[in-house]
Formats: sequence, C-alpha cells, structure tokens
Amino acid sequence: MFEKLFKLKQNNTNVRTEVVAGITTFMTMAYILALNPAILSASGMDPNAVLMATALASFIGCLCMAFLANYPFALAPGLGLNAYFAYTVCSADGRGYSWQLALLAVFIEGIIFIVLSLTNVREAIFNAIPMQLKKGVSVGIGLFIAFIGLQNAGVVVGGSTLVTLVDFTSDFRNTGIAALLALVGFLIIAILYVKKIKGSILIGIVATWLIGIVCQLTGLYTGSDLLPKWSSFDLTAIGSTFGQCFNIQDTNIRVFDLLVVIFAFLFVDMFDTLGTLIGVANKANMMDKNGKLPRIKQALLADAIATSAGAVLGTSTTTTFVESSSGVSEGGRTGLTAVVTGFLFLVAIFLSPIFIAIPSFATAPALIFVGFLMVSAVVDIDFSDLTEAIPAYLCLIAMPLTYSISEGIAFGIISYVIINLICGKAKKITPLMYILTVLFICKYIFL
Repeated sequence: MFEKLFKLKQNNTNVRTEVVAGITTFMTMAYILALNPAILSASGMDPNAVLMATALASFIGCLCMAFLANYPFALAPGLGLNAYFAYTVCSADGRGYSWQLALLAVFIEGIIFIVLSLTNVREAIFNAIPMQLKKGVSVGIGLFIAFIGLQNAGVVVGGSTLVTLVDFTSDFRNTGIAALLALVGFLIIAILYVKKIKGSILIGIVATWLIGIVCQLTGLYTGSDLLPKWSSFDLTAIGSTFGQCFNIQDTNIRVFDLLVVIFAFLFVDMFDTLGTLIGVANKANMMDKNGKLPRIKQALLADAIATSAGAVLGTSTTTTFVESSSGVSEGGRTGLTAVVTGFLFLVAIFLSPIFIAIPSFATAPALIFVGFLMVSAVVDIDFSDLTEAIPAYLCLIAMPLTYSISEGIAFGIISYVIINLICGKAKKITPLMYILTVLFICKYIFL
C-alpha cells in the first residue's frame, strides 16, 4: 500500500527510513505546540483550543502535502505570522481587531492562495516582487519575533529609552529568575544546534521548563505554577474557536485596513512557503535540471488548503516548516514522512496539559533562536546595489521598530519604487509594484 501511494522504491527509500524521518521532523517542530498557544492567547483566544487547532491544522496540512504532492514537507502554524496575528492585528496598540476577524482574514488569504495555486497568477506575483525585498521581509520577521521573544522572556522591558534591559535584582524570585532562565534556555538551544543535535529547539524548551520546575520546588522561583493541570484537559475546548472566523462582531471594520492585513498574511505566507519548498527540496536534490521543483503547484495548494482549514479550526496561517529539512537529512523523500509527522501532531492533542503548562520564559528562547535562523538570510542581500539594498534595509528594520510586519512591507515597497524611479531604473519596476505603492501611500494619507 505504501509503495503504491508514495512510490518508495522510485524515490530510493523505505518505510523504516520514512518513519524515522517523520519522527525527526516532528521533534524539531513540536515546539510550535507550546509557542502557538502562548502567542495567540495574547489575542484573547483559549490556549487549550489553540493547541488543539494547531495540532489538527498541522495534521491536515501534512496529509494534504503527502497525498497531493508526495513530498516529505511538514506544515504547522508559522512563527512570525502568529506574532503578527496576535501583536499587530488584534493588539489594542495595533489595529485592535477581534481574533475572530483576524481568523477571517487568514481564511480569506487561504482561499486567495488556493486560487493563485491553481493558476499562473502566483508566478506573476512572485516575479513582480524583487528578490532582495523578499529577503528583507524574511530578515525583518526574524528581528521582529526575536524582539517579541526577548519581551516575552522579560529580558527586554519598557523604560525611559522605550526599551531597556530588565533589572534582574528587582523581584528576583519572579521576573528576575524568569529572565535568567530564558537566557539559559537560549544558550542550551544554541549549543545543541551548533552540535547538530536533532530537536535542539524542543530540547531547549523542555530543559528550560524542567529547570524552572526545580527552581520552583526549591523556592527560588515564585511565579506561576509550572506543573501540568490534567484536570483542565478538555477535548471540547476547540469548540470556542471552531468556526469562529465566520462569527464577526467587530463594529469598526476599516475595509482598506483589513485588505492590508489580508495582503500581509498572503505576501508573507506565499514567499515564506516558496522559499522553504525550494530550500528544502534543493537539500534533498529534488530539483529538476532546470532548477525547478516538480509538483510545486500541488505543494502550494496543500499549503493553501491547510491555511484555510486552520483558520476554521482556530489558528493563524499554516505554512510549510523549514524544519522539514531535518527529516530530509534523515533520508525522508516521500509523503510518508509527512504522514508520520501529521499523525504525531494528532497524538499530541492528548498531551495538551503538558504544552499549556510550559511558561513563556521557556518558549521565548525558541522565538529568539528562530529569529536568528531567519536573520541569517541577510547575507544573501546584495548590498553592492544600493537601489536594492536600501529598500530591503528599510523593510527589515521597520518591522521590529514599528512592531508590524505589514508596515515593514509597505516601507520596503514604497521606498523601492521611489528610489529606483528617481535613480533612472524604472524599467525594473513591475506594474504591480506601482499599484501596491499607490495603495500603501493612500493608506497613510487617508486612513
């Protein structure tokens, strides 16, 4: 059956290899089960419901990838986009929308992505956005989520200079020790990653959590209870988010503003997915002689379906994870790897009290480190061409400083068009870039 479904022999693999690869992939990305509820709960969502939605969306996404494209790529709600969801779209300091409306935006983005994946429009959009600007977006998101991680850890706090280092001596047994544990957690993850130990991010989260429990039992840490509460386990919790993307109660919806949100979700999801697919596929030698990925349309379709399904379940944008490369490194070459990963996400639902109990100081190091992985793309930006580099720079620096991914995208696109137009390089600006620039400028003037 497996041979018929996934063509194992044709891809020079076997069931055992695929199963090991699937488990490895899950171990390297299971941290999302702890991080996603922690982040989305900031928007007012029930963390238990978010965890179940995260696991189910990952399960659906992995199966779609396996049976539509037969690739060993795993999917889950993406980091960066969930931060944008919680801290920009739903934040009172941001757009102030309800999480229900944010889920609707994700659902619509998924539907648009499905249409684009079934046509050649995706290629046109992809070719319209300059590559250097895409790299700037990736770096900017890395800086943004690292900044959020430092704040969640309590290492960076508000002060007279807008942000400053926490005073470790003030309330040491609570905020002080939590911030120190977060720094210890980051070092654990970094050391394990350098040593190429599989599941370094997940191990770092668990290790930091266990150290925190020891500190609590010895009286060194007096913050929130770190032990799982199995009495809170409730499989019906997902009812509080399921289908809520269609239950909109916002009375002050700014249509253009909402379109910007949808575009931001779509833009980041599209290019993050394309970059991940191509990067992991290249590592697995899946590219053809022309440097193209066969069945990329099916892979993008799987990603798009998972996004809309995840929104209905109650989670932010579901996307292909770069951690899939860990399973590929273990020999995973077919959709069977993704199936194994998906079923492990399904099993994880029944362990939800464990993931809910993990504190922010244990998950924050993962955010900071994933930020590092994304920022590493800065070396690919061509700083010798200033008309390309300056817009990319404005894009990446604006995201953390404005606390908004969409604002960073707007800064990058507007500056790219204006700089290249005035500097006599108008020929390389696509019509779509002009349209986007006008729309963003109108937003700042009239909204």
